[in-house]
Amino acid sequence: MTAEQADSPITSDLQPARPDAAPTILAAAEAAVSRSVVDPEQALAAGRLVLVAAEHTGAVEAAVVALRAMGLAARELGDLQAAERHLRKAIATPAAPPRRVAQARLSLVTVRTERGHPLQALRVAALAWAYLCPLDRAKLDTQRAVALAHLGRYQEAIAACDRSLETLATAPGTVDDRRFLAGGLLNRGLVRAYRGDWHRATQDITACLEISRAAGLAHLTRLAAANLPFLAVRRGDLAAAFAHYRAAEDTLFGYPERLATMRADFAGALLAAHLPGEARALLSLAVPELEASGAHAALAEARLKLAQVELLTGDPQRAAEVAARAAAELAAQDRESWLPLAREVELRAGLALGPVTPALVRELAECAEALEFGPACAVAAAALRLAAAEAALSIDDHPTASEQLGYLTAQCRRVQPSAGIPLASKAQAAHLAQPSPTPPLIRQHALALEAALQEDSAGAFRAVRDGLAEVGGQVESLDDPALRAHAARAGERLAAFGLTLAVRGGRAEEVFEWSEHWRAVTGQVPGGAEEPGLSGTEAGGGGARRASQSGPNTGAGRPPGRGFEARAWMAGAESGVERGDEAEGWLRGVQENLGGAALVEYVVDQGALLAVVVTAEQVRMRRLAEVSSLGEAVVRLRYAMRRAALGDCPGAGGDVVTCGQEVERMMFHPLAGWIGDRPLVVVPSGPLYTLPWSALPYLRGRSVTVTAAALAWLRARTAPRPGRAAPVVAATAGPDLNEAPEEVRQVLTCHPGGHEIEARIAPVLRALAEVDVFHVAAHGVFQARSPLLSSITLIDGPLMAYDLLSLEHPPRLVILSSCDAGMARAPCEGAPLGLAGTFLAQGTACVIAGMVPVRDEEALAVMTCFHELLAAGHSPARALAEATAKTGVTAFACFGAGDRPLTT
Repeated sequence: MTAEQADSPITSDLQPARPDAAPTILAAAEAAVSRSVVDPEQALAAGRLVLVAAEHTGAVEAAVVALRAMGLAARELGDLQAAERHLRKAIATPAAPPRRVAQARLSLVTVRTERGHPLQALRVAALAWAYLCPLDRAKLDTQRAVALAHLGRYQEAIAACDRSLETLATAPGTVDDRRFLAGGLLNRGLVRAYRGDWHRATQDITACLEISRAAGLAHLTRLAAANLPFLAVRRGDLAAAFAHYRAAEDTLFGYPERLATMRADFAGALLAAHLPGEARALLSLAVPELEASGAHAALAEARLKLAQVELLTGDPQRAAEVAARAAAELAAQDRESWLPLAREVELRAGLALGPVTPALVRELAECAEALEFGPACAVAAAALRLAAAEAALSIDDHPTASEQLGYLTAQCRRVQPSAGIPLASKAQAAHLAQPSPTPPLIRQHALALEAALQEDSAGAFRAVRDGLAEVGGQVESLDDPALRAHAARAGERLAAFGLTLAVRGGRAEEVFEWSEHWRAVTGQVPGGAEEPGLSGTEAGGGGARRASQSGPNTGAGRPPGRGFEARAWMAGAESGVERGDEAEGWLRGVQENLGGAALVEYVVDQGALLAVVVTAEQVRMRRLAEVSSLGEAVVRLRYAMRRAALGDCPGAGGDVVTCGQEVERMMFHPLAGWIGDRPLVVVPSGPLYTLPWSALPYLRGRSVTVTAAALAWLRARTAPRPGRAAPVVAATAGPDLNEAPEEVRQVLTCHPGGHEIEARIAPVLRALAEVDVFHVAAHGVFQARSPLLSSITLIDGPLMAYDLLSLEHPPRLVILSSCDAGMARAPCEGAPLGLAGTFLAQGTACVIAGMVPVRDEEALAVMTCFHELLAAGHSPARALAEATAKTGVTAFACFGAGDRPLTT
């Protein structure tokens, strides 16, 4: 039925009224309304029976109420089309009492909103208002709030909820009253969440949960609980968020529209927390279900989120297509305040696809202006202005760049919008009149660009330092490694600009300093603040078991002083120094602990790979190759090794050698004179997080440990060790692997006193908190887009990377005898994420993990040899190097601080 037919009459099937039956039938209809949110299936069936009786007896009022009950029940069951059909029939019933028609309109408000017509929903509410009693008007306000929120009129939505809750709090307390009271709290909590008021949002939704549980409103309880994952992410508790999500999935099973909406909301929270891969996984499930259920309002929002995800995960063409479709849907729903958000995605996709043109720069600036006058879009507007300035600089349009930077660096009040951008309300007008300073990070980036335009290098460096100090302060408050890494991405472009300034200066020490400062900001090592120290992320990866052819750990706790480097950097920035004593002290500490080894730190500057080589004697720098060329070479090497492991090609072994030589020519040959035959500590960058290091002939037999930051390596290497002489060792064998039990037996033979752990989630997690060395031989899955969803397959299900976030005292050494276990996705430099990365982020000093598929029998051979050498006193890095040389199995790599023996 079209919107124009909302109040058109229909042919009545009602017979002449029988006064003696009408009160009884009406009472049954009202009971069905009350049951609609307690047991919607029973309410729907009861409503049908009451409707038949009402039509037979001519009880018009009872018929209207029965139709409303059926509409409410259908909505709870996720059938929005049927819900609207029943409610419209109720509204159009001839001779229906105006109050009952108004109540049906009250219920129709939310359905029209969910079906993608919030403006029409407000019109329906206006028609109902005059015929409702004060209590029903309060209930109507809770429904109006939903429509207002979808239109971006958040202040009005909160005001509507406030009015309704004031009345509902003193209502008689029927089931329907409690339903609307809880629903009003839920709606206000969600609007507050949209506005970033997480504390009060949590209070509202918690109160909703308590009221709905006490009233026996199971379905409303489900809805409130379904928002807990969203709120947990926004509080920074990712482990709790995924636990709530799994519980909500079980709770909402059988309600596909509700489940899809919950998934889309959770995806939005993950996206806001800079976790686009995880958001994509949820949206891929939510969007089809929302399409099928006709939930057009939630669908348009989910599609917009998906467009943002496509952009962030590197598919600008797809992002532009999805954003255009979302924009068309939002426009059809009269949600004009959302349109600049969709347009922003399209324009950023255009920037990624290139080339930059004056027209594109102009459109970026215009969209930024439109965002400024939208709800809760001030940060997006400032970020887009900065993008417009950078785009203008890329085509040497300095006047336009200066103009846009001037907007960002000036402390001024907002101007009124142009005639083409109407204000949604007086509340919004008052909001726009308030001071609106540019977010500090964006302002510092703008100041740095302004200083560079004026050839003020010192000023540019100061602005970069101040901006990244701001990022460090925000990141340091987060415990979860993925949230820390992704939150740090806000400063990634500013850090790259600072690195470019350092490279232009030509001093290797300064480039090393800037690279390490940024890695310190993104670093993941958690810990307390009981003593100062160096922190960061040792290394990282993900997990997938190799391809098969058919006493408490007192010394491995979290290192103290998380964020120390970032805090020291802030102190340096505040004092105005160009390069402080802290940075020089870090470099000296690295050099003193290298001994006869060399540290090679790779950095990417404007598409080129550079290497900074640090030895005890000196620091030097050299430009190596284009990152794109190196990335392609790494992919060829991995592909050749995969074919060799799987037996797909007889000549694959020779291809591995050829591809390995190609990579090492770009990475190491120009540095050979500086490195010699020294052991190596390697800090990767760009595509090197996926490099199978042992496959490079230049590194064969050489002790190599791969770390995400030099300072993380130093911190882990110098951390105190437990007093006991022999480490406590445990191992577990996952299911469906022929050689895994023998591998575990050989491992434990090398370590007297070691014990086997049952391959179930709970026993494995307990053991991980109690031992010094843990060996895992199991299948697994590496999720490149969602690394915290990477898992190890155990008997009772997958052990996820995010399950490891609760580990307070992880083992000092973890061996992941699995293919691709060392693979990582690095959202930004210094923050590789995956299974191995999560162990290292929680405080594990070293992880041995596979980088490519490896045969079962090969894993058995290399791991047996590795543990024999480890037990003999070799460091993990030296033991792996010798085991690799003896067995010829080059699939494994050493991450973290692997150059220190366990017993020293």
